[in-house]
Amino acid sequence: MTRLSVNINKIATLRNSRGGNNPDLIKVALDAERFGAEGITVHPRPDERHIRYADVRQLKKVLTTEFNIEGNCKEAKFVDLVLEVKPDQVTLVPDAEGQLTSDHGWDTLTHQHYLQEMIALFKSHGIRTSIFCDPDPKMIVGAAETGTDRIELYTEAYASHFAADRLAAVKPYVEAAKVATELGLEMNAGHDLDLHNLAFLIKSIPAIKEVSIGHALIADALYLGLENTIQLYRRQLSVH
Repeated sequence: MTRLSVNINKIATLRNSRGGNNPDLIKVALDAERFGAEGITVHPRPDERHIRYADVRQLKKVLTTEFNIEGNCKEAKFVDLVLEVKPDQVTLVPDAEGQLTSDHGWDTLTHQHYLQEMIALFKSHGIRTSIFCDPDPKMIVGAAETGTDRIELYTEAYASHFAADRLAAVKPYVEAAKVATELGLEMNAGHDLDLHNLAFLIKSIPAIKEVSIGHALIADALYLGLENTIQLYRRQLSVH
């Protein structure tokens, strides 16, 4: 079954907005694991506006499920952190400095040699690698040439068009997934996935290994409670 990794950036945003340690990020992460999350995702940014680098170090000491760190490997501070912490997985995202949220995948052709070097570095430290990718077969082929273990399909376009035409929305992702599978790449997926569109994506692409979900899951938890919400998301992943 596709695994659920809970992105806890929004918990850190709430904490940071008031100062202090309420909500307690570490406790929320441990509770998420206890409630059924099969991984925890964080995306530290240089300004530490949500996840702080100190959070990442603390989380590594206590988590018992898979730890996934997302970020831009062009930031030396990020690379140093990943090599120090050694998470189970690093997901490389081509964010610009100060970017609100991730909004595109890598151009794996233009940046292929650079990505090859970075992926080799992370893999030499025993860290599984994943590259944020748009559902473009050319970019998937380019990703395979970098030596990455996985790609993460950037699903914003799918989510945006799901309500209007779910079949048309998922079609590019199904085609991209076919190329990835033929090239021996494993797949993750993430961005704007929620309780409405998640099950259809997984039914359409059952090979997806992991989804990373933060904003929608935390927003749902405000009404439904964190434990119930995590179970509802896991249920969506099991409906084939």
